[in-house]
Amino acid sequence: MAGLEEREYDYAQDGSVDLKGRPVLRSKTGRWRACAFVIGYEMFERLAFVGIQINLVEYLTKELHQGTVTSSNNVTNWTGTMFIMTILGAYVADAYLGRYWTFVISATTYLLGMVLLSLAVSIPALKPPACSNHGVEEANCPKASSLQVGIFYLALYIIAVGNGGTRPNIPTIGVDQFDEFEPKERTKKLSFFNWWMTSILFAALFSSTFLVYLQDNVGWSLGYGLPTVGLAFSIIVFLVGTPFYRHKLPSGSPFTKMAKAIVAALRKWKVPFPDDLNELYELSLEEYANNEKLVKLDHTPFLRFLDKAAVKTESTSPWMLSAVTQVEETKQMIKMIPILLVSFLPNTIIAQLVTLFIKQGTTLDRKLGPSFEIPPASLVVFVTIFFLISLVAYDSLFVPTVRRFTKNPRGITMLQRMGIGLAVHVVVMITATLAERKRLSVVRSNGIVGINDTVPLSIFILLPQFALMGVGDTFLEPAQMEFFYDQAPESMKSLGSSFYCISKGLGFFLSSFILSTVADITKRNGHGGWILNNLNMSRMDYYYAFLAVLTFLNLLLYILFAKFFVYNADHEVKKSEVADLPLQT
Repeated sequence: MAGLEEREYDYAQDGSVDLKGRPVLRSKTGRWRACAFVIGYEMFERLAFVGIQINLVEYLTKELHQGTVTSSNNVTNWTGTMFIMTILGAYVADAYLGRYWTFVISATTYLLGMVLLSLAVSIPALKPPACSNHGVEEANCPKASSLQVGIFYLALYIIAVGNGGTRPNIPTIGVDQFDEFEPKERTKKLSFFNWWMTSILFAALFSSTFLVYLQDNVGWSLGYGLPTVGLAFSIIVFLVGTPFYRHKLPSGSPFTKMAKAIVAALRKWKVPFPDDLNELYELSLEEYANNEKLVKLDHTPFLRFLDKAAVKTESTSPWMLSAVTQVEETKQMIKMIPILLVSFLPNTIIAQLVTLFIKQGTTLDRKLGPSFEIPPASLVVFVTIFFLISLVAYDSLFVPTVRRFTKNPRGITMLQRMGIGLAVHVVVMITATLAERKRLSVVRSNGIVGINDTVPLSIFILLPQFALMGVGDTFLEPAQMEFFYDQAPESMKSLGSSFYCISKGLGFFLSSFILSTVADITKRNGHGGWILNNLNMSRMDYYYAFLAVLTFLNLLLYILFAKFFVYNADHEVKKSEVADLPLQT
């Protein structure tokens, strides 16, 4: 009997199953053994993604001959689209295919896009014509044909669709490997997102040095071909780990569940609440015990209007009556929206890393020694280095020290950590403003006016803004990712993870909007404009100062929202406990 109880306890208590839908043993699945394959995939996948993203503005400028605003916006629009596609990826996973199969199909699509992109920069008929082949100045370069441009952007947006399916599901698959109801595994899960970000940053370190150098000095064929091979290898790594994964069954469309609760509440807005809130409609404990997809949530007073959805009337239509748990799931998603809204602008700041910050670097003295020139996009390596240094210090020094006073396993709350990152972003943009003012003062003192003239100032003047971005991301990125996952209900974890991606996507689109608007407005009425194709004639210091002010105002709004945010209580009921409770009649 004792052996049978021990065997039952070894089964995952959070509803995890294998690919065939059977309960899984904790001792044979999940934990860090399974996560090793997931993180292995992410490292190689991020190598491919970063290898494209950080130097894309240079490809668009040098090969497709696009201007500052156009090339920057094309980068941010593509990146934004990729992140927005995560909504579709999360929806398909939660409603139909589950996270594993959604990931596998999306990863295959992603790989097809990478192959097409590699071909687009390699096959002569698909490559844009080079100026050197025509013996003309860069300003008079022949334009790429519609077919060449079309194939290139088709490849990019196939990648965006594929990446949109993998991005919200792969970290969720990783977190699913830890049983929330097993104390030891729950503790280990707290470190998952830190190690997740570490793997990403190691990939970024390789991409922003070796790959960028290949792209700038050897050729785009090899520079994009290697990431394609890396992505193919990463998919194989993930598939090898299949026997060890724990899976969660699809629990239905989160959008439909939320819509039903909201519509039911609106349709019954005149119906009074019962005197006893225990009379609100809820599924029986037997239904929760017998359905692994359902996790019972207790009633909370937050957003009380939505409780109208659970008030019993004559109609039992799902668009007129929702269970308390369904209402509480909707509340948990809605209450994260204010934090989501103030997370857009920080990602607009991050977008400058792969656009204007790199464009700045192209104008500066990049020599390191007598013959070596630093690729402008390689400056991103300092973000990686300072992120890794800060992350180790945060995990090994800051958290243990602060934990003694706060008694919080994380040291500080997720929102406090996020807030520190937002404050650092303000400092980043102030630093970038000062660096650009220095660059422009050297431009004016040396009478530099040419679009391709090199400013006699070391590229390392940009180091502080890149380094500070790495420090800020140590606080901001893991906290955002963990917050949106942790505060989402169990049946909507993929949608919660996609909130992180949505904030990035809309942040990058916001970057395009702000850049285009500012560039247009500042050129009106005969003014020279802040952002021109010739950065030596631009006033990007004004633009950076404008972003610094916006970031500061956004920080104040964030503090207000964070102050009133109420974290979810640990009120989810274990399946085993539900099964032992007396059934409702």
